[in-house]
Amino acid sequence: MKPLLEGGWSLGAALLVRMGVAGLILSPALFLAIRRQRGFLRRHWRLLLGFGLMPVLGCQLFFFSAMQRMPVAVALLIQYLAPVMLVAFVWARTRRAPSALVLWGSAVAIVGLVLVVDISGASFDLIGTLLALGAAVCVCAYFVISERAGDDLPPLALAAGGLLIGAGFIAIFIAGGILPFEAPAIDVVLAGVSVPWFVPLLWVAGIATTLGYALGVMAVPRIGSRVASFVGLSEVLFALGFAWLFLAEVPAPIQFVGGALILVGVVLVRLDAQSPGNPRGEAATFPAVPAP
Repeated sequence: MKPLLEGGWSLGAALLVRMGVAGLILSPALFLAIRRQRGFLRRHWRLLLGFGLMPVLGCQLFFFSAMQRMPVAVALLIQYLAPVMLVAFVWARTRRAPSALVLWGSAVAIVGLVLVVDISGASFDLIGTLLALGAAVCVCAYFVISERAGDDLPPLALAAGGLLIGAGFIAIFIAGGILPFEAPAIDVVLAGVSVPWFVPLLWVAGIATTLGYALGVMAVPRIGSRVASFVGLSEVLFALGFAWLFLAEVPAPIQFVGGALILVGVVLVRLDAQSPGNPRGEAATFPAVPAP
């Protein structure tokens, strides 16, 4: 997305295409669920709407708004505090302290995250911090809502509905003048090669967003929202890798150290889910959101 935004594309235009294309690709799963289950939308519209407003729309708007007020690294760091926020939420709700493995895993992963995003020299911005925290809350909602997916609410149908709802709200914001729409036909440079605008956009929409949401919502019910949220920290590592590959942004040595610490933190949290005292991995999940 970065070369497109730097080349004159507005955020509204980029998000509309990204969400809309991904939602259309996954839409057969939603239509199939509607056909198979009578009253599907009546039973699940709250979860679909919540997924579209928070993990899809809210996360994007909060993060990019924060990014305009503070360094990207700081906004990323705050957004990816979501796993720790989820652990704290369950601690407060159940009044049962997490295991030592989870606490150590959280601490190690956050230290690694700080090293990876490199926030040295960053200044504090209150509004930007609040916006980034809003993005973190939306990331929490992603894992909690995704955990509700199952036979009754197919994960791909949840992802498709959320993406289409998010795209619909972006379209409303653009039509109402809340978000600008600029989509010039430009060439961008990726991996040292000049390509037309639709190449990175189709990659982001058709591959990264579609597979990202599809695989994510399929994984969370299987491994639990706690483990999935910590595994999600590896997104930062893949972002570094793709920036290195496509944009020639070479990571610093300390960032490799941070990446290793993130992986160690994920392993510690996963070990807690597999510990003898937790044979089913129950500590890897969070209390379910009450059914609507």
